[in-house]
Amino acid sequence: MAKDKGVATLEMIYDLMLESDGKELLYFPIYNYTEMNYDNVYTMMQHPQSIMGLSDGGAHVGTICDSSFPTYLLSYWTRDRKRGGKLELADAIRRLTSDIADYSGMVDRGRLKVGLKANINVINMDKLRLFAPHMVQDLPAGGQRLLQEAQGYRAVIVAGEVVLENDALTGKYPGRLVRMGQLEQQAAA
Repeated sequence: MAKDKGVATLEMIYDLMLESDGKELLYFPIYNYTEMNYDNVYTMMQHPQSIMGLSDGGAHVGTICDSSFPTYLLSYWTRDRKRGGKLELADAIRRLTSDIADYSGMVDRGRLKVGLKANINVINMDKLRLFAPHMVQDLPAGGQRLLQEAQGYRAVIVAGEVVLENDALTGKYPGRLVRMGQLEQQAAA
């Protein structure tokens, strides 16, 4: 962008950061983008032992927003990617559902099947998109975190209850936290 405008790189960065009343965020990928493309990421995703998820689990909410990963996987890797390989939609959904459930030992979810938990996302793929992340200060002691809204979710159903409808939360929260390995321990007891 700086080259196109004939200005110094730092000048371009400062100008971009001053947009939106100085509340703009810039993302500069340093990992997995070393050749200025995602081809290496695509290769890693093709490995049979790869799992679609992220490791920080919210540890760095003031600097990154990993909660957007499932939406990004579905929108970019199945629909929007212009250079390189794409994932088939059914493959991406399997990777986000049954693969993770199986890996985590959650035998009661991850598939649409009689007797399993009714956790379902109804998605309008044509409208699925992410918005730019923004900072909010809603954590204890004024702590801040990045949020990134999405659109294109017609409904999210957890344990048979609609928790999100037309991109808006309903106020119902029937789910619960399950720690890795607890389901196996409960089944063995």
